[in-house]
Amino acid sequence: MLKGKLIHPQILGALGRAGHGATILIPDGNYPVATGANPLAERVYLNLAPGQVSVTDVLAAILSVTPVEAAHVMRRDDGAEPSIYAEFRRLMPEGIGLSPLERFAFYDEAKKEDCCLVIATGEQRIYANILLTIGVLDPPPEQAV
Repeated sequence: MLKGKLIHPQILGALGRAGHGATILIPDGNYPVATGANPLAERVYLNLAPGQVSVTDVLAAILSVTPVEAAHVMRRDDGAEPSIYAEFRRLMPEGIGLSPLERFAFYDEAKKEDCCLVIATGEQRIYANILLTIGVLDPPPEQAV
């Protein structure tokens, strides 16, 4: 039995196989999960019902176990900032900002072979897609060179 904020075995397995520079896509319920990401990426379907499970629920769980060095978000065509960006910023580690990409550029990033995990959600807010780049774990101080 696992104890912690993230206990989903398929997600933990995919994260365990991933490494520095790999990406994790957490899309909203409108995202084309079947065609809008690396076809070899592991897919986990948490889209139980509209509004369940949210992108921010998944993001919080992922951040509890995985170091992140970058985060890309999908930018609206009109340039307006989606309200979910404020929640993303609140959850992200200090020093990690959001890098907006135009919709088709975002799809292109998610289709790259670095994308190793896609976690589909039932998020109903639009433009609530985030692509995380896995960072590195710093060694303990006694092992740092």
